[in-house]
Amino acid sequence: MTDIKVTLINTLKDIDPLTWDQCACPETKNGARPLDPFTTFRFLFALEESKSVGENTGWVPNYLIASRKSSVLGVMPLYLKGHSQGEYIFDHNWAQAYSQAGGHYYPKFQIAVPFTPVSGRRLLVKPGHESSVSEALIGAAKQIAIDNQVSSIHFTFCADCEVELAEKWQMLGRKSLQYHWLNNSYRDFEDFLSNLSSRKRKAIKKERRVALQFGGEISQFSGTDITPNLWDSFWKFYQDTGARKWGVPYLKRSFFDIVQEKMRDDVLLVMAHRDGKYIAGALNFIGRDTLFGRYWGCNEDHSCLHYELCYYQAIDYALSQQLKKVEAGAQGEHKLARGYMPAITNSMHWFLDKKFHSAVERYLNEERSIIHDQYNHILIDGPFKKE
Repeated sequence: MTDIKVTLINTLKDIDPLTWDQCACPETKNGARPLDPFTTFRFLFALEESKSVGENTGWVPNYLIASRKSSVLGVMPLYLKGHSQGEYIFDHNWAQAYSQAGGHYYPKFQIAVPFTPVSGRRLLVKPGHESSVSEALIGAAKQIAIDNQVSSIHFTFCADCEVELAEKWQMLGRKSLQYHWLNNSYRDFEDFLSNLSSRKRKAIKKERRVALQFGGEISQFSGTDITPNLWDSFWKFYQDTGARKWGVPYLKRSFFDIVQEKMRDDVLLVMAHRDGKYIAGALNFIGRDTLFGRYWGCNEDHSCLHYELCYYQAIDYALSQQLKKVEAGAQGEHKLARGYMPAITNSMHWFLDKKFHSAVERYLNEERSIIHDQYNHILIDGPFKKE
């Protein structure tokens, strides 16, 4: 019988920030960057403190804390969901099918970082305790769902190393595609271009020239270079994109103020400006080896400016900082033409209703085959020179 105790808290105010981070990002103990900043206390608490998650948002925190005696060994970012927005692994069809069959799909549990399609650990366990504590966390989540008749658990953008454990707990695997730029030890942008086919190389050079025809300049800001007025401009861009994509932007204005105060060193802002006025911007977060593109917006439309700010400037920064990868967010096959290659991501799913669980399993078996075929086809048809 395990001596690990799992408790539930509804706010990160109930756990010491250092204790959380010792589980979430142990690689930072000597001052290094986290692999990604999204499971850090500062990021998740910024979501909570800004009320981007919480009551009336459809994302209610139910963080799990695993302890042995008085020592915290692992944590889990678990949320009770009242809808399927902000997840980037789409299950609206499942919700509709279950509702039509007379079931209640919501509420459901989401083991995830809200609004963040970035793969990484979700079972945040101190080194040396991975097996037993991970089992305790996922077992507790499942038991809480059963006890409270929560319809399902969705373990999204989990790390590859967590898939086998989730399968052991009868969770169903789902594959999705993203597009990532990989730094194959390129000396500079021209060296990267030299590895592309002639047609793609010419197209990218043309797009970069066209992007600059808006008549201004593009600047990168990070750390102390980021000033509050930059967030004022970016908030307007974000609102415009959010209104068009989701109807209502997910993040509250105060989230960006908290990022300015607590996370400037984790951020790269790429801003286009002309005559002292910002007209477009892209928000990236910086990991130890990876740049993560998250949001973009503008208040003027200019050809190719989106590609320049989101994709090519990100590559420029990754090259300058010797980062290994740029992750450009969810979906988007158009990224392939910009040198971003397909990458398979994992999510795991469990349903309380056994018949529905079996139905989803059959669906995922078919979908998984389609995703793998699509992945292999894209690899063959990619933008790089053929050997």
